[in-house]
Amino acid sequence: MSVRCGRFSTVTSETTDSVFAGLDAIDWASLEHAYGPAGDVPDQLRSLCGEDAEGRGRALHALYGNIFHQGSRYRASAFAVPFLARMAATPALPGRSEALELLAALAIGYDEAHLPGGVAVEAWRREIAEFRAQDPAAVIAEYDAWVARAANEAERRVREFQRSMFDFDDHLAAGEAELAAYDAVRREVPALAALLADADPAVRAAACRLLAWFPEEAAATLPQLLDLADRETVPAVAATALIAAGLLGDAATVDRIRAFLTAADPAVRCGAAIALARLGSTGAESAVDVTVLAELAAVEAEEPESEPDGPAVPFHDGDLRGYAALALTQVADRYPGEALDAVTTGLASAAGPAAFPVTAAALRLAFGNRPPTPLPPFAELDHRQQRLVTTLASMGEDTWCWGNFMEILRGWEIPSRRTELRTYAGLPND
Repeated sequence: MSVRCGRFSTVTSETTDSVFAGLDAIDWASLEHAYGPAGDVPDQLRSLCGEDAEGRGRALHALYGNIFHQGSRYRASAFAVPFLARMAATPALPGRSEALELLAALAIGYDEAHLPGGVAVEAWRREIAEFRAQDPAAVIAEYDAWVARAANEAERRVREFQRSMFDFDDHLAAGEAELAAYDAVRREVPALAALLADADPAVRAAACRLLAWFPEEAAATLPQLLDLADRETVPAVAATALIAAGLLGDAATVDRIRAFLTAADPAVRCGAAIALARLGSTGAESAVDVTVLAELAAVEAEEPESEPDGPAVPFHDGDLRGYAALALTQVADRYPGEALDAVTTGLASAAGPAAFPVTAAALRLAFGNRPPTPLPPFAELDHRQQRLVTTLASMGEDTWCWGNFMEILRGWEIPSRRTELRTYAGLPND
């Protein structure tokens, strides 16, 4: 028996048997995912290799909802990893880049939580070990003391609700499931690194992004990423390889990446600048200079392509402007005013969810790591802070309609209603 999958070569039963070897030996019903027993996962995994494109889409959607539910991972998540890795490594199968993307999600959740610095896996492992060693009663006592320290009744109610939702065993199980999923993907890294030489550029890009999250494997994967950047002909893939190398590298990587700042394609230059900004933040002082600042600023000033030709750079959900804004916060110690100017320029052209990371970066650049308490009068802000506040107040309803945007402002003690912020900035309200 064989299955024809669109433009892909014929998939034989021998191929799928190899991919799913051992699948039915797992007691999936004894494992849980977001909706309870994980007995539905085997059929969903098999459907990812099916003939019907819509069926594959439904299966992928289901897996993102159950073994990766809004960023959470479960006991079943780690068990699905080997089969997804085999799918990604089998050229005859469809959806291989999507399998790599799901593997990355199972490993680290949403990559925005780890950018721009990368995965701090040693701290992650230490945090789980330390929590496991704690006395549950002592943790509950700390929560009770935290509730008692609330500044007012409203804050106390919020803290009491959070305290009521906390369960020590559930919290530990969730943390251990996330780390187990990460380690399950880590075990597949040596095999998946071979996909850097795959014929499909989307697979190469997805493989670069996946490898970026495993610093414990960097001794083997970093040279491969740099070699790919040297030979890659698709700009987005080369940029992705450079960003991944920057997330894994150290000062010894700087000169190799700096050479790409003179590349003809702006995406490659941007990838190099993002990588160098991260390396500069780790202590490689030679990584950051005015050229890096200029490239990141150029990304903020340019309109992003609505439909890129070929694969996009997959980091930060494909939002290079948002990622460049985060990178600019890493060069702020050397170029504080220029970094804020660049991010504010990018914010003026952003809208909707794309404005969220740029807003957060701009506020951090403008006010440091803590909000101004209380917020001074507008006239007492410096001219760069005034420009940022005016830009925020001038954002359209397609941005102000989002509670996420208003929550970012509240976190920085900035008026979170458009009319209030415009009044604060001395702008008319229509």
